[in-house]
Amino acid sequence: MNLKPINTKIRQKTVTKKVKTKKSKTREWVDALIFAVIAATIIRTFILEAYTIPTPSMEKSLMVGDFLFVSKMHYGARIPQTPLSFPFAHHTMPLIGGKSYLEWIKLPYNRLPGFQSVKNNDIVVFNYPMEDFRPVDKRENYIKRCIAIPGDSLEVRGADVYINGKQNTDWPGQQIDYIVSTDGTGINKKILQELDIQDVSPTNAPGEFRIILTKETAAEISKLKNVRSIIPVIYSEGLVPETLFPGDSRHFTWNVDNFGPIWIPQKGKTVSLDKNNIALYHRLITIYEGHQLDITKEGKIIIDGKEVTEYTFALNYYWMMGDNRHNSFDSRYWGFVPEDHIVGKAWFLWMSWNKNGSFAGKIRWDRLFRGIH
Repeated sequence: MNLKPINTKIRQKTVTKKVKTKKSKTREWVDALIFAVIAATIIRTFILEAYTIPTPSMEKSLMVGDFLFVSKMHYGARIPQTPLSFPFAHHTMPLIGGKSYLEWIKLPYNRLPGFQSVKNNDIVVFNYPMEDFRPVDKRENYIKRCIAIPGDSLEVRGADVYINGKQNTDWPGQQIDYIVSTDGTGINKKILQELDIQDVSPTNAPGEFRIILTKETAAEISKLKNVRSIIPVIYSEGLVPETLFPGDSRHFTWNVDNFGPIWIPQKGKTVSLDKNNIALYHRLITIYEGHQLDITKEGKIIIDGKEVTEYTFALNYYWMMGDNRHNSFDSRYWGFVPEDHIVGKAWFLWMSWNKNGSFAGKIRWDRLFRGIH
């Protein structure tokens, strides 16, 4: 009997040992940098962003050289409408210039839920609405006080602001021009420095100066022995020294101290339109809300090919003014700010640098780490 040998195969298990490759120092630095850029971009876009004050339009509430954080959370952060952009650059590339963004992708306006809506007298950062040549979220950043919100009626009478018929709050930093007359001598520079008064211009009359002051500093200047009189400079009603919004001096004879009354458009609300008031709403209807508007020789208003006598707004609008009332380029000059231009709420100051101060007084210590009102 032939026996067949049993052919046994022994299976050998092969164990492959994975060897961890150690990252090079360069790779570690690159990974850390990418993570930092992504984290900072998320914080800057959706939580808060740092800004500095370059102009005196909000003096003395916010001063040139103030560094502040602006909250994107309070009103709800905007979803970026132009997402393809160079990190940390707003609209212009640093050093080399040119656009810092690409318009290959354009997203519609959307905003995350916020803690609150924009309130009267909030200090707000927004995109300057007149820069039609840039996407909305890449337009220049401005900061002003939101004097009126959607649905309000606003009027400026003798430099005093009235909202819905009631006089608005005068803020401690609010200031205008004054004519200060002395006995022919100048005003002590040390006193001006102590009161932080910088805008002093002599007029053609001897011993007369034009000075930008708050009510409090005006009271202090009036106490000086050589001061004979101090008079606020307020344009009289009907005087139109320059063209303001809406650029129709025939129907709107307004100036910076006597302006309105004007209604602030509100989403879903309807307004009557005619040739006498169309200047107020022309830009809103065409540029901000994207309609075609024409006016016939007979004064008929045509929107998207149809004759209309009224219009219903698709967006909310806001009215922004600087606390430095005679030195602020604001809504009195260029009109309403649409809701999709709102960036965030000015939250708190973390540094204030006085470039005109002495060596020891460059930092305004009393302004550090304080809330903004």
